[in-house]
Amino acid sequence: MREAITDLLVDLPATSNTTDLLLRTHAAEPGRALYAVRSGARWQDVSAAEFLQQVTRVAKGLVAHGVQPGDAVAVMSGTRYEWTLADVAIWFAGAVTVPIYETSSAHQVAWILEDAQPAVVFVEDESRAGVVLDAAARAGRAEATSVIRLAREPLEGVTGLASLGEAGAAVSDDALEAARSSRGLADAASIVYTSGTTGRPKGCVITHGNFALFAVNTLEFLPEFLQQENARTLMFLPLAHVLARAVQVVCFTGGITLAHSGSAAQLLEDLGTFRPTFLLAVPRIFEKIHATAGRRAAESGRGRLFEAAERTAVAYSRAVDARGRGGRGPSPALRASHAVFDRMVYPRLRDVFGGEVTYTVSGAGPLSEHLAHFFRGAGILVQEGYGLTESTAPCTVNTVSLTRVGSVGIPMPGTSVRLDDDGEVQVKGAGVFAGYLHDDAATAEAFTQDGYFRTGDLGALDEDGFLTITGRKKDLLVTAGGKNVAPGPLEEKLREHALVGQAVVVGEGRPFIAALISLDREALEPWAAARGRAELTAEQAARDADVLAELQSAVDAANATVSRAEQIRTFSVLDVEFSVESGHLTPTLKLKRAAVVADHTRAMDELYARR
Repeated sequence: MREAITDLLVDLPATSNTTDLLLRTHAAEPGRALYAVRSGARWQDVSAAEFLQQVTRVAKGLVAHGVQPGDAVAVMSGTRYEWTLADVAIWFAGAVTVPIYETSSAHQVAWILEDAQPAVVFVEDESRAGVVLDAAARAGRAEATSVIRLAREPLEGVTGLASLGEAGAAVSDDALEAARSSRGLADAASIVYTSGTTGRPKGCVITHGNFALFAVNTLEFLPEFLQQENARTLMFLPLAHVLARAVQVVCFTGGITLAHSGSAAQLLEDLGTFRPTFLLAVPRIFEKIHATAGRRAAESGRGRLFEAAERTAVAYSRAVDARGRGGRGPSPALRASHAVFDRMVYPRLRDVFGGEVTYTVSGAGPLSEHLAHFFRGAGILVQEGYGLTESTAPCTVNTVSLTRVGSVGIPMPGTSVRLDDDGEVQVKGAGVFAGYLHDDAATAEAFTQDGYFRTGDLGALDEDGFLTITGRKKDLLVTAGGKNVAPGPLEEKLREHALVGQAVVVGEGRPFIAALISLDREALEPWAAARGRAELTAEQAARDADVLAELQSAVDAANATVSRAEQIRTFSVLDVEFSVESGHLTPTLKLKRAAVVADHTRAMDELYARR
């Protein structure tokens, strides 16, 4: 059984918790800008002292409201500063944060309210308040659930932060300190519900130790961009996702300025005005930026120049990888070509990220190797990592000095990663959660007898301890002929094509492998216009010969990466867009395979019938 281990770099007292890290930062530099809040067209800094004062006020309000150490308090909101304020205030009150995705239905929220039983739920606006009140009634908790708005102003029947803070004035500093310091590393800090790609979500108990040990060790493990002077980042992932919140703990521990961007429409503008030095993103963001850059280049008549720059960036990055393994590295001609494009093309790509980003971290899903090489070759290092809700944050990551594109890196400090006999990735260490809430049977099933968490993912470990994810154990397709096929790599390759929005490879119990493809409608319009067919609609494109030929080229490129038995024999273009709202993507834009297959069985049947 192959195993890779990275020792813990920094330990913490068992009696400490995440709030101690904020207090430590405040004590060292109270004037340090921990957050930046959009104020019109500008960003206004919030110092450590100001943030701590606001946190204390909200935390005292929770205590006055009757929240006791160990109680659950939920938050249902988009990504915004007040989400973070509420989260940390909940911890100061000794309570446990239960994040709820802002897109959740009343049915989904009802299950969380029933399972976690929060006495208080913070909401962003009237719409979410309505969902929570509806859910509380469904769960039989209407009388037991208080709703508080994440704004100073109240809503009808819903208290605002101002009133909550006023109520907290009666709570003494000693009483708040007793609540805050009552939690240790082993105590629950959050109940995070799995995004539910299959089955009913389970509540993962994430401890203060999971968050705090990840924070102090990550700062030491990735110092090049986390400890650089004036480090700052823009958070646009859903804060209901555990990775985003773990990164927030890293930021206030390291004195890194953090801003929030809760709107996809606002993101590019926020990147340009805030100008982060590093970013955390999901693969779909990189795919969209790459597709947008290519589309804009084509529209301006610079399409061939961009394609040449892309080929050079990928070749340059691959050569850098080869040099790291004893090869010769980039040739003089390649270096010269790369230098030309670094003046003419790559700066425009870097400007999309705000102009100052040199490091990015990709998580929450697999990133195509081609895109990782492309961005690195263009001057933006993408450090891909791997983790699950149950591991709190990445359990492996590529570091600045130890990077192997195509892998998800080496174990994080205090983490051991091994492969079972069937290739399943198993993890043990500082970030691994305490278990599933109210589900001892599921917890026992999730762990081996010696305490390793069974991830359900398949992987490979090389001789240097770099992990590569090769598929999902449950996603493996077994064709009628008995061939096992991992759909993930094929889907990643298909999504590299500009016209492909999402792709689902199918074939379970079928005679061969096929694919369901949805078009990227943003890319379709300029593609059609460039060919004198501006009138082409998405509905028409799904049956258009030229579009189908383009998609066939994407399928051919994907097929070139696998054996003949694993190749996609045919595909169908769906006249739909997979989205969070349609129920086909998780809030972090990962595909819900089971939902897609269930909703498109007719298309699959027709696809196989015609062959």
